[in-house]
Amino acid sequence: MILQSPKFSSVSPNLNLQPTSKVSSVAKTCTTLTNMSRCCQAGDDKFKEPKENGLKDINTVHSSTRCSCVSRRQLLQAFGTAPFSSDPSSASDSPPSDPLATLKKVRPPKPDWYEELYAWVMGKFNKRYEAEIADYKSQLFANLRGKANKILEVGVGTGPNLKYYASEPGVEVFGADPNIKMEKYARAAAQGAGLPLTNFKFTQAVAEALPLGDASVDAVVATLVLCSVKDVDLALQEIMRVLKPGGLYVFVEHVAAEDGTSRRFFQGILDPLQQFFADGCHFTRKTGEVIAKAGFSSVELQRAFVPSASIANPQVYGIARK
Repeated sequence: MILQSPKFSSVSPNLNLQPTSKVSSVAKTCTTLTNMSRCCQAGDDKFKEPKENGLKDINTVHSSTRCSCVSRRQLLQAFGTAPFSSDPSSASDSPPSDPLATLKKVRPPKPDWYEELYAWVMGKFNKRYEAEIADYKSQLFANLRGKANKILEVGVGTGPNLKYYASEPGVEVFGADPNIKMEKYARAAAQGAGLPLTNFKFTQAVAEALPLGDASVDAVVATLVLCSVKDVDLALQEIMRVLKPGGLYVFVEHVAAEDGTSRRFFQGILDPLQQFFADGCHFTRKTGEVIAKAGFSSVELQRAFVPSASIANPQVYGIARK
C-alpha cells in the first residue's frame, strides 16, 4: 500500500521496526498470532522482505494540507488546566472541571486486576523489542534535541521512550495514559532517564481529551497509541491543538496490511481477539493515511515491514510538524 500524497521520496535506513505494546500482552494471544503470522508469511509472496535489513518498502510523505477544523470543545469541558506554566494566551479558553468523568465516557473502567496485569506485562515483555530498536529510536528522538523543552507523551505506558529525550537539560515531561497502573513504571523510567521527578507529571487521560491548554507543548510523542484510541481523528486534532506553532509530533504505529493479502485477511479475523486482550488495540486501522491527512503543515512518514512484528505489520513512523 502506497500512501497518496503530493510528493514522494525514497529513504532506506538500515533499521528494524516492530510493535511494542498491544501485540504480545497475553501469552495465549501471542501464540495464536504467531501461528497465524506464519500462515501469512507462507502464503503471501508480496510481503517477503529482504533478509539484510528486514524492511520491505519505505516512503517519505510530505503533506502541506492544513485543516482549520478542530472541533473538540465539548469533550474538553471535562478537563483541567494545563500541567505546565504558560502564558495566558496559550491556555485553553474553556477550563474543564472533571477529567475522570470524560475518561470514563471514552474508556469505561476496567477491572483493577486487568489494569495491573497489563501494566506489568508491558513493562516485562517489551524489553527485547526496546533493545532491538534502540538505534532507531535514538535517531527518531534526536529530532527533539534542542527543539523541545515541554513534551507531552500520549500513552506514556511504562515509559520506555523517556530515556531518549527526557535527559535533556531543562526538559519538562507530561505523561498521559488511561491506565493509572502505568504511573509507577513511568515514574521509575523517568528517574532512570535522569529526569527530576519535579519535571515529570503523570495524569490518567485519553488521547481524545488531553488535559493541556492550547499551544502549550513543543512536542508530542505517541508510539503505538492510535491503534487503541476510540477516535483517531479526534486524537490527532487534540495532538495538533496542544502543540505550539511549528511543534513536532513523533509517532510509531502499526497499520493494516494491504487489502487482498492473506495477512490482511488474518488481521481481520483476529482483530476482535486483539482488541479484547490488548486493551482495545486494532490490527486493521490505516493510521498512516489518517496522519498524512490530519492537517499538519508537513509529515515525514516512512513505511516498513518487519518480520519479527508478527501479524502487526506494516509499520509507519515519522515526524509531523504543526
